[in-house]
Amino acid sequence: MLQAAVAARVRAFVFTSTTSTFGAAMNPGPGDPAVWVTEALAPVPKNIYGVTKVAAESLCELFHRRDGLACLVLKTSRFFPEPDDDPAVRARFPAANAQANEFLNRRVEIEDLVAAHLLAAGRAPDLGFGRYIVSATSPFEPADAAQLNRDAGAVIDQRVPEARDLYATLGWTLPDRLDRVYDNAAARRDLGWSPRWDFAAVVRDVAAGGRGRSGLVDAIGIKGYHGDRYADGIYPV
Repeated sequence: MLQAAVAARVRAFVFTSTTSTFGAAMNPGPGDPAVWVTEALAPVPKNIYGVTKVAAESLCELFHRRDGLACLVLKTSRFFPEPDDDPAVRARFPAANAQANEFLNRRVEIEDLVAAHLLAAGRAPDLGFGRYIVSATSPFEPADAAQLNRDAGAVIDQRVPEARDLYATLGWTLPDRLDRVYDNAAARRDLGWSPRWDFAAVVRDVAAGGRGRSGLVDAIGIKGYHGDRYADGIYPV
């Protein structure tokens, strides 16, 4: 596709990558601070998916440097509506609860994700090349990282004071700890991206009777990853 884009002299190329390329770099030890994830964090892929995404990002950079192709890489956080791939998370949290929790640090609403891609296509000719984390704006600050991996609830109470009472009305549970926070500051600054959905917006919407997501999620629906069925649901474990 990169070769075809150069041959066709396209104006902009946007590659959808993933925050999972950071892999093992986002696994703090017991007592360590949560990892504050920016584009500067060196990837440590944990599977073939991450390895191939990193390779593709490097090819995008090569084609920009060698051929002048305007190419932006969007490293997206979780946006799919499927239940969590971790059985322990599925056992503890209903899917809507788990996904609302993820808006604290590692999820993006697909409506906002589409907006980021459209903005990237428009900004690529001016920016040339860049990697951007695309995730909902977190309520946390880098100074919170030390406590997030030990007592996330205390930080949530400070940053989003209304969350605990709203969760109580829903019968939901806040996370005990958070091991990472995706920082979207570069995407907001360089792309002019202003995501609508963050943790507070999601929780308020659900508490008011909404679904905590845009209609685009339902319009797209769940896409199967595999042709086979597995004992642990949709995931081959």
